[in-house]
Amino acid sequence: MKRLYPVAMLAALFLAACQSETPDDQLDPTMTSDYPETKTVGVVDTYHNQAVPDPYRWLEDDRAADTEDWVSRQNEVTFNYLEQIPFREAIQNRLTELWNYEKYSAPFSEGDYTYFYKNDGLQNQYVVYRQKEGGDPEVFLDPNTFSEDGTTSLAGLNFTDDGSLAAYAISEGGSDWRKIIVIDTETMEQVGDTIRDVKFSGISWKGNEGFFYSSYDKPEGSELSAMTQYHKLYFHELGTPQSSDELVFGGEATPRRYIFGGVSEDGNWLVVSASVSTSGNELYIKDLRRDDSPILPVVTNFDNNHSVVHVEGETIYIQTDLDAPNSRLVKVDAANPTPDNWEDVIAERDEPLSTGTGGGYFFARYLKDALAYIEQIDLEGNLVRVIDLPGQGSVGGLGGKWDQKTLYYSFVSYIKPGTIYSYDVESGESAVYKESGVQFDPDDFVSRQVFYTSKDGTKIPMMITHKKGLSMDGMNPTMLYGYGGFNISLTPSFSVSNIIWLENGGVYAVPNLRGGGEYGEKWHQAGTKMNKQNVFDDFIAAAEYLIDEGYTSSEKLALHGGSNGGLLVGAVMTQRPDLMKVALPAVGVLDMLRYHEFTAGAGWAYDYGTADDDPDMFAYLKGYSPYHNIKEGTCYPATMVTTADHDDRVVPAHSFKFAAALQQAQNCDKPTLIRIDTNSGHGASSTTKTIEQQTDKWAFTLYNLNAPVSYLKN
Repeated sequence: MKRLYPVAMLAALFLAACQSETPDDQLDPTMTSDYPETKTVGVVDTYHNQAVPDPYRWLEDDRAADTEDWVSRQNEVTFNYLEQIPFREAIQNRLTELWNYEKYSAPFSEGDYTYFYKNDGLQNQYVVYRQKEGGDPEVFLDPNTFSEDGTTSLAGLNFTDDGSLAAYAISEGGSDWRKIIVIDTETMEQVGDTIRDVKFSGISWKGNEGFFYSSYDKPEGSELSAMTQYHKLYFHELGTPQSSDELVFGGEATPRRYIFGGVSEDGNWLVVSASVSTSGNELYIKDLRRDDSPILPVVTNFDNNHSVVHVEGETIYIQTDLDAPNSRLVKVDAANPTPDNWEDVIAERDEPLSTGTGGGYFFARYLKDALAYIEQIDLEGNLVRVIDLPGQGSVGGLGGKWDQKTLYYSFVSYIKPGTIYSYDVESGESAVYKESGVQFDPDDFVSRQVFYTSKDGTKIPMMITHKKGLSMDGMNPTMLYGYGGFNISLTPSFSVSNIIWLENGGVYAVPNLRGGGEYGEKWHQAGTKMNKQNVFDDFIAAAEYLIDEGYTSSEKLALHGGSNGGLLVGAVMTQRPDLMKVALPAVGVLDMLRYHEFTAGAGWAYDYGTADDDPDMFAYLKGYSPYHNIKEGTCYPATMVTTADHDDRVVPAHSFKFAAALQQAQNCDKPTLIRIDTNSGHGASSTTKTIEQQTDKWAFTLYNLNAPVSYLKN
């Protein structure tokens, strides 16, 4: 079965790129100071008897005509600037060339068919194919036909146990709001009505009767920015209207911000996870074999994280960090499932644990200094073998149905493109299933891990990737990417865009900041609430290490991060504007006094705290909130803020207000731009959008770093 996690704020896409020869007189120096006039208003909030002005509050209204006009005028200035960069087209052409190769997912079986995802190269969305044994592949679902501009995507696909029915979710323009459509997999005809207004939800079938899903009541005001407060778990019976769907959990009786429901693989148990923030959850189970069975509590507080990973008969297997900050796997009888009856199957270790299942086994996935290490474990907790991985990097997959004897996993590193392997659960043998077709030679590059010391003496790991033979003269264009929050681990990944950056002499560095999950819950806690400054100090120390060791200099350094990483960049550039030449805060949380007033933002309070909590928490948040720490008369780095009109996770108002304040305060000729994408959300909504966004970010970055691009004249 699929594991149930509380919603976490996701990091934005990694954006990487390349550069060119850029004489400073090729770009009109006057255009960057000709920003649109942004009016101010006399809004003042009072927190704990302290008045806080919010002069750009009006930009929070995403439906207002004056906000729409401001967006249009800002984009006009931004794209006028970008269009004058002489190598922008060369970057886009190279990115397009690199992206144009066939991409596959691992196969999976449903009913009589084997399914897989494939993109021919530049298709905006992956296409779902299927084939019978001995037959030819055929298109099952083509999301490229869902909209004319290719920005409506497939956001979930779940089959009944016999494969006769499929429910799929779609996202329009990158929004987190979903629609669910059910089809007969043989006739391909729709079954019943479209289920609407679904958000932060899985789709989990109960036999062929119907499925469980989660949603919020329609918010008052803007659907893309108004607060979504209470989640609800519903059961939709096929052939009935959505208005008659059964409320299973949530509502007035059990108000929770995030609720998820999933059915065990054997179809016998409903598992409900409920939480009020992005960390800590309650856990409940219900016996689906009896219509009158109650929903039984397993854990009834929000102090720890728990997820059911497998059910074997009447035995429930749960991963938990209760009494185990790095997590452990326990088992318990479903008749008495509370923690006092739990028995360890996989005990806690020094490294954080994540448990996968498939082929009749558990796969204990550990992080050792943010690198993958995996053990195959039987039902009793005995070690079967250590999985022999292709190198130091990250593993995805290695899970599947309980009776499936061949599993699949992907392996990547910063210089190894994603390769899919098949894995025989009995012999332990791996074999290459699909190699990446991207144009890249790993032998030309090196990626290594270093450890540096943060402000308080904490050792922080960082991966540094670059061409072999790098000259340590402090002149290398360097991108420092970070996140540092919500228990999310930045493990090695491969980015097609990073090829451009690397092949043109760029250094790409990713530190594992506190606030993430690389060293378990203690590492996460060390970067939350009134420890949040640790995250910024870790990032600053990473930059100083790269400078001190000769990789780069402040004049050649760019900082990038998205979502919580956008907050990271915004905080560091306002605390240390001298540290970097370029700043790229993407879809960032930039107003720390009001973030909880929008969409699901209140759920982030576990990591951030809120200004309403107490005077000390207010003062701490105000002390680093990027929007509130922009100072008149300061020379800030060349900055391009990026956001999108359909981002209903971190609403664009954060970026609007920050950019307006930055333009007003800037005291030198370095540009302070905002790029606002359309029909995109918290991430790019299509391949076309991805290439456009990354082209512009890297054109801006490399121009302002005055970095050469080797293929500019090709």
